[in-house]
Amino acid sequence: MQVLSGPTELVLVRHGESRGNVADRDAQRHKALRLELDVRDADMPLSDLGAQQATALGRHLASQPADAQPTAVFSSPYARALETARGIVDGAGLELEIALDERLRERELGVFDGLTGDGIRRLYPEEATRRQWVGKFLYRPPSGESWADVVLRVRQLMLNISLSPGAYERLWVVTHQAVILAFRLALEGLTEAQVLDIDRGQPLPNCSATRYRLGADGRWELDAFADASPIEGLAAQSHEPPVTQREPDDVATPS
Repeated sequence: MQVLSGPTELVLVRHGESRGNVADRDAQRHKALRLELDVRDADMPLSDLGAQQATALGRHLASQPADAQPTAVFSSPYARALETARGIVDGAGLELEIALDERLRERELGVFDGLTGDGIRRLYPEEATRRQWVGKFLYRPPSGESWADVVLRVRQLMLNISLSPGAYERLWVVTHQAVILAFRLALEGLTEAQVLDIDRGQPLPNCSATRYRLGADGRWELDAFADASPIEGLAAQSHEPPVTQREPDDVATPS
């Protein structure tokens, strides 16, 4: 695992359910080629359920002791993540500014943005074949990013944080599914196969938390993954299958 200084606790929160998540489920159910979206991915807001999830997680935080609450909050600049971060901070009654960092944004899907797996296979058959050959982790959609590109963003962010020891004692980061899995690879030293196996087999519910603690040896230790217990009554309504269960091609789902 990678040795880093900086925070003693790092909590990664996937944003609450978004309208894009709802549109994706509808498109999958109707076997549509495209999601029905009326805003760009960066502006995709939370659904009503997603807003409830964020507030519920914040209220759960408010019931915890002070040493279990965040001292700093970072967020992806995408609307669904920022709305989640605000819901958590406000729900917990915390007086914290939310720092936006573009390195936490969703993976760029390029020309696949807004397409379902069926849509990619039908409209971009050559790319679907190329993706199968290159593999999910290294494949980069036209004008988009690979998972490896996202890992590079995460490594750079963590390097910057490590150069500010003591500045972020308990850091909460609100971001997206692929970014959280990129953190796992970077912090735990996972292989391509290992991180894809996690994605394939372990759902990452909306507003779930993945928690790391800094061990006595200065290494990050995974304390919890995809923990949705603080919002248990709400989270069950927005579980999604891992993206790999909806392939063989990349699915352009806002996550």
